[in-house]
Amino acid sequence: MTRTWISSGSAFEANIGYARAVVDGDWIFVSGTTGFDYRAGTISDDVVEQTRQCVANIRGAMEEAGFSLLDIVRVRYIFLDPADFEPCWPVLRDSFGPARPAATMIAAGMADPRIKVEIEVTGRKRT
Repeated sequence: MTRTWISSGSAFEANIGYARAVVDGDWIFVSGTTGFDYRAGTISDDVVEQTRQCVANIRGAMEEAGFSLLDIVRVRYIFLDPADFEPCWPVLRDSFGPARPAATMIAAGMADPRIKVEIEVTGRKRT
């Protein structure tokens, strides 16, 4: 099987040396994805908007690789402030709820003080 790398063009990927996503056979592993709008080079101050942009960035990487959000089997939510998790539930439910993936929420520091949320997913192509 071949391994394919998907890039968002983010400076983080080039500077740190990783890919937005790695496709290996029927599996896709999407790196922790933040709420940066890579086209505009901006990030919202609002955690719910950051969460929406995280999902858009994840969806874009998955679709580029031929996957969809319905292929997600595992999701990890990382929030700077655990109190920000609940306000994001509607976005997370609408985006990931139909796939019903296994999920974990972690509160942790972020590499950039503007980042309030980071989301990592694993998917497997449905047959």
